[in-house]
Amino acid sequence: MSNRRQARECALQSLYYADSSDWAPEAAATYMTQFKGELAECFAFCEDLVNGTTSHLAEIDRLVSLYAKNWTVARMSAVDRSILRMATYEMVFSSEKTPVPAIIDEAIELAKKFSTENSSKFINGLLDQLKKERKK
Repeated sequence: MSNRRQARECALQSLYYADSSDWAPEAAATYMTQFKGELAECFAFCEDLVNGTTSHLAEIDRLVSLYAKNWTVARMSAVDRSILRMATYEMVFSSEKTPVPAIIDEAIELAKKFSTENSSKFINGLLDQLKKERKK
């Protein structure tokens, strides 16, 4: 597993933890610190994903809602919601400049590993729509 994929997995776990704590960004930051030794040089990337997602949460949820046909953010599973939030942050707000197809592929892989059978298709469709709209 690549270091960046591992950082994304740790960020996902931290965001999920915050979401299950009635959305407490400080809970995500605290939870994330347990991965510092494990991630070594990629911890800064994990930290950027968690802190960036939490600081842009309202804007991210607005974008996700815009492209989620017949779904509200609140109705999505917590894992899917966390994956979508993190990927949207990375696509729209992050200064990392990771290629968008790589971000979408990573989100799909996270969904396959941590969510339901249909989640990867749902996440792919929503992020692909966001990608198309952002290019206009």
